[in-house]
Amino acid sequence: MQLSPNYYKDRVCLNVLAGSIDNAREIYQAAEGFVVIGVLAKNYPDINSAIIDMQAYAHATNNALSIGLGAGDPTQSAKVAKISQVVQPQHVNQVFTGAAASRALLGQNETVVNALVSPTGKIGFVKISTGALSRTMPDAIIPIQTAIAMLQDMGASSIKFFPMQGLKFEDEYRAIAKACAAADFYLEPTGGIDLDNFKKILQIGLDAGVKKIIPHIYSSIIDATTGNTRPNDVARLLQLVKECF
Repeated sequence: MQLSPNYYKDRVCLNVLAGSIDNAREIYQAAEGFVVIGVLAKNYPDINSAIIDMQAYAHATNNALSIGLGAGDPTQSAKVAKISQVVQPQHVNQVFTGAAASRALLGQNETVVNALVSPTGKIGFVKISTGALSRTMPDAIIPIQTAIAMLQDMGASSIKFFPMQGLKFEDEYRAIAKACAAADFYLEPTGGIDLDNFKKILQIGLDAGVKKIIPHIYSSIIDATTGNTRPNDVARLLQLVKECF
């Protein structure tokens, strides 16, 4: 069967941060629209100011908006859920314990809602105690298949595996990719991804048969002086995605 030239858009969506609305527009163009652009709740003093600003980001990018916590900060979980209820973005980042609240407040199933799980050093197992209170308790480590089923119960769309530290936990990542493929669940590798390891990380997920992969590429493509994501690097990521097909 011959695949359409845009088949990769059904399987992959980039997730990068924007330093400004103008930067978001540049990113959207560089990625040819197949991107969700992260704006972090942690950067705003209150929910109302975040809503106003994020609505402007959504308007500038055809709602290619990903509402983020900020380095997986669980204290932002409720804030993200409440912002998302009003803004209705394409993508929401959550800790494991915040996924259900986000889905309920969104009131629809179209927005992708992820849930953060962390490496454990044990293949086939993930840490789910990533919430504000649960992270202070002894680690809750469970089989990845059970974690996915729990998230499906809660209305989540995908696993956010963080912090990956690039390929440090490659074997764990491969097991997660396999489990996501088996459960028809999305996968979001996050942490330490750059232009050098991106293609391998993406290919692992594709080879496993994951339905949709949303890799997060953050600090490695941000200009330290301006705080903006470099559009040329986003264009390069797009090219690397196409090479995988």
